[in-house]
Amino acid sequence: MDEKTTWTTLIDGREVSVPATIVGVREALADDPVRLVEFEAEIGRAPAARLAQTLAMWVLPAGAWAEIEASMERLAAGDFSGCTPLEELPGYDPAGGDAA
Repeated sequence: MDEKTTWTTLIDGREVSVPATIVGVREALADDPVRLVEFEAEIGRAPAARLAQTLAMWVLPAGAWAEIEASMERLAAGDFSGCTPLEELPGYDPAGGDAA
């Protein structure tokens, strides 16, 4: 079992670590009591299959969201520059099996 308690993401081309646990997100939001209460309400209602997505939504810094929104707008406009087709990713298996 992977016991990883942080995620790594890129923001402005730099690697940034963010908490990947409910306790870690609570600690990250401790200085903002309003957001912490909102997080507690949402995490309590989140279906198990969406827990990771819910944690990420609350812990990613504003800079990450700005990049995500800009990327989504670029893709919606049909600009796929910088994207890698699934078929070109290392270990891609079109049959869906474990290519490792």
